[in-house]
Amino acid sequence: MGGNALIPNAKVVIQKRERIAGQVPDLVEDNSYVPADYNQGHQIQQIDGEYDLFGDGTVVTVPIHGHTPGHQSLKVKLPSGDIILDPDACYFRKTLEDLYLPNIVYDKQQMMEPLKMLRRLQTAGARIFYGHDPDIWQNVPQAPLELI
Repeated sequence: MGGNALIPNAKVVIQKRERIAGQVPDLVEDNSYVPADYNQGHQIQQIDGEYDLFGDGTVVTVPIHGHTPGHQSLKVKLPSGDIILDPDACYFRKTLEDLYLPNIVYDKQQMMEPLKMLRRLQTAGARIFYGHDPDIWQNVPQAPLELI
């Protein structure tokens, strides 16, 4: 949630359990939650499970609980096929290939099922964008720096 202040008019769509976890002192310390990130003045919509952001199936939240209690990814439907934007549940391509969990995990058992689900989506043709894998970006068109 860091960086929300950079987009002041955004609506934050968050899993209810993630919002709650971001306010629990023990979880804040263990998972690097920053409570101030949740209080930037945004309109906040709490959801539970998958949620179709535009009502047309083009952008859907996908619960990927385990990294944090309410972590979520996005499934984006494009004419060229589905893509999954996965910030932290699957750091690297190798994470998915080997089902190797990162060091910072809220619930290891709970996180395995979403990784298996990501594998199924990938097998069905979805392209996964891993949150921390620099190799993936070598084959992805980049916006010119002056636009960033």
